[in-house]
Amino acid sequence: MKKKGAEILIQTLIEEGVDTMFGYPGGQVIPIFDAIFHNTDKINFYLVRHEQAAAHMADGYARSTGKVGVCLATSGPGATNLVTGIATAYMDSVPMVAITGQVTTNMIGNDAFQEANITGITYSITKHNYLVKDVKDLHRIVKEAFYIARTGRPGPVLIDIPGDVSKAEAEFEKIEKVELRSYKPVYEGNPKQIQKAAEVIMKSRKPVIISGGGVIISGADKELRELAHKTGIPVTMTLLGMGSFPSDDELSLGMPGMHGTVYANHSLQDSDLIISVGARFDDRITGKLDAFAPHAKIIHIDIDPSSIGKSVLVDIPIVGDARMILRELNKLVSKCDIGEWMQHVKELKQKNPLAYKKSEDVIKPQFIMEALSEITGGDAIYVTEVGQHQMWAAQYINYKTARSFLSSGGLGTMGYGFPAAIGAQLGNPDKTVIDISGDGSFQMNIQELATVAMNRIPVKIIILNNMYLGMVRQWQDLFWGKRYSFTCLARQARCPESSKCPGPGDQCPEMIPDFRKVAEAYGIKAYDVSKPADVKPLLKDILKMKEPVLVNFHVAMEENVMPMVPAGSALNQILDHALA
Repeated sequence: MKKKGAEILIQTLIEEGVDTMFGYPGGQVIPIFDAIFHNTDKINFYLVRHEQAAAHMADGYARSTGKVGVCLATSGPGATNLVTGIATAYMDSVPMVAITGQVTTNMIGNDAFQEANITGITYSITKHNYLVKDVKDLHRIVKEAFYIARTGRPGPVLIDIPGDVSKAEAEFEKIEKVELRSYKPVYEGNPKQIQKAAEVIMKSRKPVIISGGGVIISGADKELRELAHKTGIPVTMTLLGMGSFPSDDELSLGMPGMHGTVYANHSLQDSDLIISVGARFDDRITGKLDAFAPHAKIIHIDIDPSSIGKSVLVDIPIVGDARMILRELNKLVSKCDIGEWMQHVKELKQKNPLAYKKSEDVIKPQFIMEALSEITGGDAIYVTEVGQHQMWAAQYINYKTARSFLSSGGLGTMGYGFPAAIGAQLGNPDKTVIDISGDGSFQMNIQELATVAMNRIPVKIIILNNMYLGMVRQWQDLFWGKRYSFTCLARQARCPESSKCPGPGDQCPEMIPDFRKVAEAYGIKAYDVSKPADVKPLLKDILKMKEPVLVNFHVAMEENVMPMVPAGSALNQILDHALA
């Protein structure tokens, strides 16, 4: 039976289990949107207000559910607007299929209206991409795209479909199984390497586990807990590994790295063995590379062989799926003889707790995070933008389960959190989803208030409003002589040069913009809060509401995220001025 290309696309998406899509229409994708129109009983399509948000929504949907997220945009600017979201997904290993329209095949390369070489543009930020030149190949390509996106180390795949391919007809023959000769991910770890790792673990006296995002992707959180509890080895979680191990477990060291806990960083530096599972030793984790964990052997478990040895020298590499490898490793290990080490770790935790100077007059951002954690009991999905609020959320919220913390790690994308929270909420309709944002990040995709309002998506939006681009301001404060050059979001034409600004004062406007009024303009309930005493009561109220809500918290303007390892320093060269 013959079908049009657009019909083949949508039917294949349905076969792949796609029931939710995000996107924005345009000329070259009208045939695809027409096919969606005839399948609204099978696919829920969400119209965004900017294509970048569509990619982030697909990303948040994927991270929170483990399914492949799907976004759709037209050719030219529609496709290029997806680029930041695709790059975000690529850096963080998120399974996504991005579908773009393209000018007709006879016009490709002629600088036609709304033409962009999106396969060339996204070559370095996709796991694979396709330009479909013949409608006969479309079904196979879509099947391959989903297979590549979800297997091995997951990632985004782009399919570029010219307008004439969408309209052309072909016989539709189902492909039941996808096999690619040049793509064979390794899942089972080498038994000899696993045996060697077990022997080294049992001989170690100062071991530490680093749990990364790969633990969550593979669904290995239970196996990780078994390994930690069976051996007694403490666990530190990377930013993307938050939730892979309970934050309140006595073996938890919290997050390591630039804004990690003092005790996690010192434990890594003092260790004689690091067992890294699904983490890639990002520079924000290692600090100064040649000073990282100088006495430690390293076991590195990762499904991506190119990640092993990329940043640090590895003694025992094990390529494969984290869950499968940990299952085998757990059969070979038992309680480690590390009593003295655990006493040392316990003392580090007691002497260097996360702390901040509390106030009854000004809302401290850390206090809001503690209140959220207490009120939700960790039973929520927390999504962040990028900046100071992201670090406070990682530090002060108690994460108990996998896929409960979503954030842009590798690319550090401001504007990620709000649309990602929308995707997470649509993928998890029975869960509370909280977007934790800064006033700078939120304005990058503020237009998606329309998407939330039109679909009554009950996301809770928490803005920590300090009137600054807070993380950049913090660096200017600590390392650039407090020269707040263009990081003040309340800066006006009449203000003095940024290098001569005396800092926040009575001359500054109270709010830029008035987030409450903006939210209310979209028909969304909103609140302003400036007193610490009002924080918990309001949070308790809004978390009970079955509708979208925005809360604009006016927080301490020059609060810094501490602890902090300055760029280029070793992990134990850590600043901890939290109580200063």
